[in-house]
Amino acid sequence: MNGLAGMEKFSSLEDKIYLTIEVVKKLREENEALTKEVAALKRELSVASGPAEPDERLSALVAEREVILEKVEAMLDALVQIEPSISTAAGV
Repeated sequence: MNGLAGMEKFSSLEDKIYLTIEVVKKLREENEALTKEVAALKRELSVASGPAEPDERLSALVAEREVILEKVEAMLDALVQIEPSISTAAGV
């Protein structure tokens, strides 16, 4: 009888091990699915935040253009003071 009780305990342990294996498999599948979902969401976020960068870049380029324009106008004014005939050629 003692041998039968030992087999029942062993069988119960075996069932628990197989149940644990199934739970681990399920958790791995869920983890894989969630990892894929996170990667997809990161790609979406990257695409969604992408247009903001060109707007910032455009603003920076416009500001840089204005600075350069002011410098060119200042140089043309300085040249006109040296040689007045430059004003007709430069359209100043």
